[in-house]
Amino acid sequence: MNSDHRLESACRFCSTPLTYTFVDLGMSPLCQDHVKPWELKDMEPFYPLHAYVCENCFLVQLEEFVPPSKIYEDYAYFSSYSDSWLRHVKDYTEKMAKRFSLTSKSQVIELASNDGYLLQYFREKNIPVLGIEPAANVAEYAIRKGIKTEIKFFGNETVFEIIMNHGEADLLIGNNVLAHVPDINDFVSAMKILLKPEGVITMEFPHLLKLIDGNQFDTVYHEHFSYLSFSSVERIFSYHGLTLFDVEELPTHGGSLRIYACHKGDNSKKVSTSVRELRMKEFKAGMETIEYYQQFTERVKETKRNILEFLISAKRKGKSIAGYGAPGKGNTLLNYCGIRTDFIDYTVDRNPHKQGNYLPGTLIPIYHPDMIIRTKPDYVFILPWNLKEEIMENFSFIGEWGGKFVVPIPELRVYDPRAVEMSV
Repeated sequence: MNSDHRLESACRFCSTPLTYTFVDLGMSPLCQDHVKPWELKDMEPFYPLHAYVCENCFLVQLEEFVPPSKIYEDYAYFSSYSDSWLRHVKDYTEKMAKRFSLTSKSQVIELASNDGYLLQYFREKNIPVLGIEPAANVAEYAIRKGIKTEIKFFGNETVFEIIMNHGEADLLIGNNVLAHVPDINDFVSAMKILLKPEGVITMEFPHLLKLIDGNQFDTVYHEHFSYLSFSSVERIFSYHGLTLFDVEELPTHGGSLRIYACHKGDNSKKVSTSVRELRMKEFKAGMETIEYYQQFTERVKETKRNILEFLISAKRKGKSIAGYGAPGKGNTLLNYCGIRTDFIDYTVDRNPHKQGNYLPGTLIPIYHPDMIIRTKPDYVFILPWNLKEEIMENFSFIGEWGGKFVVPIPELRVYDPRAVEMSV
């Protein structure tokens, strides 16, 4: 959908009119659209951050206000800047190479391959790889590492050209990409075309059940068009002739799923018990009812009140607060709660592409992590809470001057590196 906003939108999978709100987070800028110093006086575009749930297929989704070409024209997210994520994908490559007997005669293709963070590990095993990545500035890093990469959006318009130039996939990977595509039918149908007759698709995505249980409202942002349950993904894949034959629950991104898919009719893959168990788990939770989704909004509002109460109290006591990280989720949280430099002096990020810029909407400056050592803040407010263990371990030295960590999700907690966890 374009900016000529219709009163009623339709589900991106089944075209049912969308009338039920999942959560409305007001107006927000694009979460990776960092403001350059010379843009500080320019007007920023804000778009509605209003998620709906389809009453027919229970797909939770945002309307499309910004085309993906705008989101990815100068993309600031580089997967390689998280050590724990690199460990995660290295383990994955070991597991897949073994489970599916991948060799130098196989082909691994990754959709949204970013800076080659994952494919580099298959390449080390002499397994041929191809990355497909729409963000040119990020793809260039992969190409420099020697990872063959096509700079394009994936879908029915490009899939036949990819097959003609590179062949089909034995293993087709999509990590944290399914939620990012506005035309989910086009994307999944193109994956089926790219997959060899006995090939395997694996995809990872944040699990909607965990988002709701963990109060992870800040993972709602414009790059994420869809919020996925196992049941809704199974429905979409089945419609396009693909069977989900296995699934794993993962701790990444606050709780994710890794699904395994094959062509319908590929009898070499048996459907595992974990598929039936997860389907039943979601059903028992109520994920096939509208009522389940309508309870989320009030919890989100209460979380906002608690975060603001903590920040107001800390500032009244004269405490200094710095942020850690400049992730997309952090921008949703800060803009929804109205947190600017009146509460958080600055934030830091390891990614040099973000340093020296300002967070969208809130205009909080982004510095190198050394700034924390220089300014010795009383509190470090961790925005990428899914990496809190890694961050608290690396920055435990803030305890030397009495500094403490603040983690806002699922509920605000303060951690003292010198003592046991304290709850607020």
